[in-house]
Formats: sequence, C-alpha cells, structure tokens
Amino acid sequence: MACGKDRIWLSSPTMHSEEMGFVKEAFDKNWIAPLGFNCDSFEAEIADYLQNGEGESLYTLALASGTAALHLAIKLAGVKPGDVVLCSDMTFSATVNPISYEGGVQVFIDSERETWNMDPVALEKAFQKYPEAKVVMLAHLYGTPSKMDEIVEVCRRHNATLIEDAAEALSADYKGKKCGTFGTYNVISFNGNKIITTSGGGMLIAASKEARDKAFFWATQSREPAPWYQHEEIGYNYRMSNVVAGIGRGQLLHLEEHRVLKEKIRRRYEEAFKGLPITLNPYLEDTRPNYWLTCFTVNEGCDVDPFDIMKKLGENVVESRPIWKPMHMQPVFKDRDFIYVEDKPVNEEIFKRGLCLPSDIKMTEEEQDFVIDIVKSFF
Repeated sequence: MACGKDRIWLSSPTMHSEEMGFVKEAFDKNWIAPLGFNCDSFEAEIADYLQNGEGESLYTLALASGTAALHLAIKLAGVKPGDVVLCSDMTFSATVNPISYEGGVQVFIDSERETWNMDPVALEKAFQKYPEAKVVMLAHLYGTPSKMDEIVEVCRRHNATLIEDAAEALSADYKGKKCGTFGTYNVISFNGNKIITTSGGGMLIAASKEARDKAFFWATQSREPAPWYQHEEIGYNYRMSNVVAGIGRGQLLHLEEHRVLKEKIRRRYEEAFKGLPITLNPYLEDTRPNYWLTCFTVNEGCDVDPFDIMKKLGENVVESRPIWKPMHMQPVFKDRDFIYVEDKPVNEEIFKRGLCLPSDIKMTEEEQDFVIDIVKSFF
C-alpha cells in the first residue's frame, strides 16, 4: 500500500467549503431542477473569467456534459450527413463521437511534436485533399495549448468553422488569451477528473447570442413558445441542473489555486527526472498550460516499456494511464482517413512510448516521491 494510503490517484476531485453553500441555497429555495440561479450565475462567471475583462463578449451555456456541448457545437456548425470534419487524432473519443451523431465523417489529423496537438501543416495537407471540409474540431491535449495562430490562419484561408475542445484546458492560455475562446464554438468540461469539477457537466461557449440561444433551444427539447408542448425540431435533455451548477460556482473560486498546484507537481517531476531518457509532455514558451496531467514519453532508443512502468505503479496502488490511443487506431473508426506529414505518424509514437503520471493536487510530496522512485527504478 503506497505511503499508508489506499491509492494515489491520477486526478481526483478536490472539494472546498464554498460548493456546499451554493448547493444548500438551491435546496433552501427548492430549486433542484435544471435551470435556475446557479446555472445563470455559473455561466456569467465562466464568461467573465474567460474574457478576463477584455475582448468580444462570450455567450455561455451550462450543460449536462462536455460531450453534450460538443454535440451542440457540431449542430451549430451545420454538420450534415456525409460532411467531412477535420479533427484531432490524439484525444478522448468524446471529442469526435458527436460528429457521428450528426452523420459527419471524421478525418483525423496527426499531432506535431512541440505540443502533441493538431499539426497545422497536416491540417493544411488535409484541406488540400478535402477542400470541401468546412469544420475543424481541435482538442488541447492534457491542458496544453495548441499552435493557435497557425490553426486559426489555416481555418481562415479555407473559410472553415473552428470548434475548440478545451475540455482539458480550462485556465490555460495561448499568448495571454484563454483556451476556449479561439473558436466560433468552444467547449469546456467539468467531469470529475478535470481541474475543476461539477461531478459531471460541461459548457458551450459561443461567439454570438443567437448561437447560444439556438443551443439552449435544442438543449431543452426544442420546445416552441406555445401554451402546449409543441416541437418542430428534434431536441435533447442537455441542461445542467441548478444543484450541479452550484458545485461549479464553488469550484471556480479555486481554479487558479488548482492550476498553481498542478504546476508545482509538474516542476517536481521535471527536477526529479533530469538526466533520465524520458521527455515530459512539451509546451510552447509563449503559452501557459494548466498542467492538468503531467505525462512523459520514453526517449527513442531506450528499451524501457512505459506499460511495464504502469503495471508496477498499479501493483503499488498508484493510478497511471496510457496516453490517449489515437482515434485512427480505434476499431470504431477503422474506415476513417488519417493525415500525417512525417515519415511515420507522430501520434502512434507518442502512444507507444508515453504514460500519464499521477497529477492529483491532494498528492503529498512524500507520495509524489514514491511515484518518482518507482519510475526511476526502471532507468
């Protein structure tokens, strides 16, 4: 048993006292159902945080999950059956599954080595092959900002709508601008393992009030403004509950604190692994990741298998996880195209040689040292 504890987690929820106050208010006012004052306030507070008092207005919609937000973003972007969507290859399936909900066809784009995110050169190559593509779905991996200047410019040249999946990247920024504000439609997640959580939930961030209102309409079963239940479009039960939003409001008060603690974990790993043939997940100098998960790859030429490290950590009650298996390698997407520009796909290499390390902000230095010692024992 590791350090006298039951388990060292990858990234578990960290709760504070304020969350219960907002939840209690919802109970006291008997406002338990979806919608309500906590939802309204949570949306406004997230918008204010992302804007940081600058830039154009953002329009936010609190939803039951990040996946629901991605689905509505796909609908807002106008994806129809048979439409090609150019999307990140190295990500969780929730990023790309909603494309299938609307009958779209995923074309997966390889990563570049400097951030492990979508390669803008491969994206341009994809547009040459699929000039009809009008939507790009980009994910920021493990809280690390993508090369947004290049990605935005490629989308602009091809008149394509950018959907930014910032599910893992809340509080990260690219050249001073927050992730989740670059696309026409953007998404963040409050799943239980994210940097802040509502236990489950997500938010859609739109650049226009009209888009936000349309998404709200779909998310509330597409109910028309009639005295009876009238429906002229298919709708969904996607709204966040007032109780869950209360948890989010309390968590948001501690977002920057969580980010600082995540960075501290990253820096201790950096120092401990100096001189070893491993490389931590990279980021650009002019960006600020949120360090949601610290990951590494074993350097090429070293015969250590990261899956052996994961097994050893597991035997010592330490949670770790492989890097996301690329979407083009998933059986469900075996018939989808995959675009890469190097001699061999970057994503396959990262997946084969990578591992996510415990990055839980409640992890003590003693516990982190325990993890570090296990990893170092392989080298």
